[in-house]
Amino acid sequence: MATPSSRSPFRRRSLFKAAGLGAAGAAGLPVISACGDIETSGGSSQATEGLDFLPEYKEWPLPFEPDLVGEPPNHPSAFTSYPEPVPAITDVPSGSGTYEITVPMWGEPPSSDDPYYQALFEAWGGTQLNIRHADGNDFAETSVQWIQANEFGDAIHMFAWMLLSHTDFQATVTDKFYDLTDIVSGDISDRWPLLAGLPSSSWGRSVWSTDPDDPETGRIFGIPGPAAGGPGNGFFVRTDLLEADGLEMPTTVDEVLDVARAWTDDAAGRWALCGLDYYTPQWFGLPSGDNWWYDEETDTIKHRTEHPGYAEWLEFRRTAWDEGLVHPDAPTGTLDTQALHQAGTILFQQDGISWWQTYIDRVNNGEAEGDIQPLGAIATNGRDPLVHVVHGIDGWTFLRKDLEPEQVEEILDVVNFCAAPYGTTEYELLNYGVEGEHFDYGDDGTPVFTETGTSIVQAPVNYKTLARVANFLQGDPEYVQRRFDYNASVLEYAEVDIFEGMRVEGPADFKAARATLEDQENDVAYGRAELSSIPDMVETFLGSGGEAAREHYTAAYKAARGE
Repeated sequence: MATPSSRSPFRRRSLFKAAGLGAAGAAGLPVISACGDIETSGGSSQATEGLDFLPEYKEWPLPFEPDLVGEPPNHPSAFTSYPEPVPAITDVPSGSGTYEITVPMWGEPPSSDDPYYQALFEAWGGTQLNIRHADGNDFAETSVQWIQANEFGDAIHMFAWMLLSHTDFQATVTDKFYDLTDIVSGDISDRWPLLAGLPSSSWGRSVWSTDPDDPETGRIFGIPGPAAGGPGNGFFVRTDLLEADGLEMPTTVDEVLDVARAWTDDAAGRWALCGLDYYTPQWFGLPSGDNWWYDEETDTIKHRTEHPGYAEWLEFRRTAWDEGLVHPDAPTGTLDTQALHQAGTILFQQDGISWWQTYIDRVNNGEAEGDIQPLGAIATNGRDPLVHVVHGIDGWTFLRKDLEPEQVEEILDVVNFCAAPYGTTEYELLNYGVEGEHFDYGDDGTPVFTETGTSIVQAPVNYKTLARVANFLQGDPEYVQRRFDYNASVLEYAEVDIFEGMRVEGPADFKAARATLEDQENDVAYGRAELSSIPDMVETFLGSGGEAAREHYTAAYKAARGE
């Protein structure tokens, strides 16, 4: 859904921007006067800027300046030292309600009766917000049934990409979730100062229209998650295994294949590659998101299937499979690839960028050995590299529609606590737990997880993912410096969101056609269909929903540009 950015030298920016804070204008987003949806061939496109009913933005003063100042949003600032935490909330509200929130979980769900939870309940005023973990691998699909049946508890936390599994999420969100507008509009800084400090653009992305034909029906239905930015995924290599075999870090797609050929040993039970589906398209210039890009030569919006790199990408995946460089059970989609990577069964692993820090934490805790590093920006056939980055916010927390206003306010009290940034006592409790139980301070003063903390607090999704007033890199100092440098090295290749200022949902037929296409892509990649079938796949996709959706995405693109 984007186009590569023009190259620009690294520039230091003010702390204000480095912290990812600011009103709508500070983000440099186009202001769109209409807040209603655009309806063309189904789907919806909601403007996220120029809305007059959002919470009034009031900057929340950060307690500490970061050690490394980046160029947000795709190059976040960072802390390489751990400050003495200070409270973000001095007047803690009291609450007595008990609620349940459903969140996705990848891996083994942590125990729900650990002291971590009780410590949080007490710290934020007594409200019990119990977490129900559900399998993240099929969370997007199963959330459709939970939401329609009102079986998600009092709240559900969803990442932005999960909305693609819903045929018409706009209708779902307005029918099933609480309309927060009357509660959060205007100045909310007295009760929820951290939520008031969230960027206006984050709240704007939480607006859906109750009537697509009426521009006056835009309302706030979600609590925005942390502001995103930078690469959300990485293609990680076990550098210790690479060095042990005398191999160099690949810098091109061809070199990836060369290294994979040199390292793979079927008889020894090791294969260089496993998943190649969602990360590698960028190597061939293919867009992320809903996969639309702007073709300057023809001045039209095109789908990735119409990009010259599309067939090349599938040929690359097929070559890796045919040559036996991919784990033979990869087509099942049931492998624990993190465990395989940790065990040294696979050399490369596509994963969320958080896998980097998780692996380092496991090494520090004695659970793993070696080291991992993401590949840099690489490309093929003379193209400039393209790096997919996360645009906007990670996701939302949606509340059950039939809650009472007082209950909603109590939950917002909790989310306001969870929005506390790095350097606060709230953040320390949320992210590290109780000292002596879940973490201890290392020699440099940085919290280090205990075994209990690793299994309970380090779960990838819990309260710490609900909101964040400022986004920084933090953690192991060596990791932070490496991650900061990595973000700087790929910054000039960051993908630009061509729909910036809009949240676009594709038509139902497009979503169905896309799902079918992805299955067909895997058939080609794993040898179940021939490469010669690619043109027919593309023709079928365009004919069954892709071509009709072009009108909708073109209208959204023009609206984002103020046309």
